Amino acid sequence: MMDPRAPHAAVADGLESFTDADAALARIQAIYDGSADTIRAGFNALAKGETQAPQAALYPYLGITVTAADLHLDARFAYGAAVDPGAYGTTLTRPALLADYYREQIALLLQNHRVPVYIGTSRRAIPLPFVIENSTADVTETQVREMTQYFSLPDLAVIDDTIANGTYLPSDGLPRPLSLFTAERVDYSIARLSHYTATAPKHFQRFVLLTNYQRYVDEFCAYAQREVANGETYDSFVEPGDVFTPNTRLTDLPASGTPLANLPQMPAYHLTRPDKLGITMINIGVGPSNAKTITDHLAVLRPHCWLMLGHCAGLRRSQFLGDYVLAHGYVRDDQVLDNDLPPFVPVPPIAEVQVALQQAVAKITGLEGADLKSRLRTGSVLTTDNRNWELRFKEIYARLNQSRAIAVDMESATIAANGFRFRVPYGTLLCVSDKPLHGEIKLRGMANAVYRERIAQHLEIGIETVDILRAEGVRKLHSRKLRSFDEPSFR
Repeated sequence: MMDPRAPHAAVADGLESFTDADAALARIQAIYDGSADTIRAGFNALAKGETQAPQAALYPYLGITVTAADLHLDARFAYGAAVDPGAYGTTLTRPALLADYYREQIALLLQNHRVPVYIGTSRRAIPLPFVIENSTADVTETQVREMTQYFSLPDLAVIDDTIANGTYLPSDGLPRPLSLFTAERVDYSIARLSHYTATAPKHFQRFVLLTNYQRYVDEFCAYAQREVANGETYDSFVEPGDVFTPNTRLTDLPASGTPLANLPQMPAYHLTRPDKLGITMINIGVGPSNAKTITDHLAVLRPHCWLMLGHCAGLRRSQFLGDYVLAHGYVRDDQVLDNDLPPFVPVPPIAEVQVALQQAVAKITGLEGADLKSRLRTGSVLTTDNRNWELRFKEIYARLNQSRAIAVDMESATIAANGFRFRVPYGTLLCVSDKPLHGEIKLRGMANAVYRERIAQHLEIGIETVDILRAEGVRKLHSRKLRSFDEPSFR
């Protein structure tokens, strides 16, 4: 009988078996901390002019070997088990940041297969910038050249999305992927998130609201300040620059941080809970490129859901300014994801999210029945990469007509498509702010009236949707329609 460790020994050393998720996580943490300490010590020595021999600073490795007899598939769940016999493995990183996620995935593997997992040291080196981060901004060009002799630097040849895209082809005899993302891919995105949002990764919550208007952020900040001042649900509010406002009833941590003089490209705001089931809101600005960029990186933190709350152009004469659009389909005219998710791939609605959004609209507006349907339109949203699409109306008239789209925006289909691609549940609720096809252009006075009347309500609907989804249990969110027949076990 083949040693179940053998396939993993080809990519990792010092393998130990574990049948307890907490013990396995502790071993992962010890390996990662040891490697990170090695890098920090070496960097500090080099900064002082001291030379030393390169030392191994490697990522932890997690593997499992499943035989046909170990497959105990439960069709009710979308993740947490291998789909075929074989060896599976992945490198891991930032176990302190991702502890709850790793613990759950390991526990599910142990529960579903009743065989041990193996923890060891991989042969993938941790790149210096993924540990040292801030200090590298002060090094000289000469020191950078010296560092390449002593430390690993990011290697884009191995940092990609082939696993998530379904195009990864494992080598014969090596373990198949256990996770959508390798450790290097996770570290790369964590570094990018800090850059784009000006907040530390530890503050990100697993419910994410994305918007294309700063006014939504202003309303969210006001709501968050009220919650930490008077509420019992969220323990802190964090703004760009890691400006920390505690809820003194729920945490002993003091207020800290200084507001930034200049906001980053896509500022993030976090209304936090200890279980990370709070709300992160990000102003992604306008356009599908930003929408793809931020969701590319958010995905490695494994959110339970991301929702788009923004404005759109209504395409039907029966719509009124201020009406809501609940997307149940998307026309991907933005094209930014075509190389990663081919255009022939449908992006289905996620039933649990759709129902929660509609329930939230009904509750917050007080509308029901025919009255609700008159102000909440369900249909397809066309996402374009051309902000002035109205000037090319004759060219796209047929596409709009054939698609039966009821609204046009610049982000929603991109966000939904990346959610499908990365197995992150998604939803879209837009507000009609103009109707250019019918002569109702977004003039300043008209737009301001819509903003005043709708933004607070629209945001309240988004927050209520999160409350509904959280109360119903996050595991129900992760629909099997997001996963293929050949999936890594990790959510």
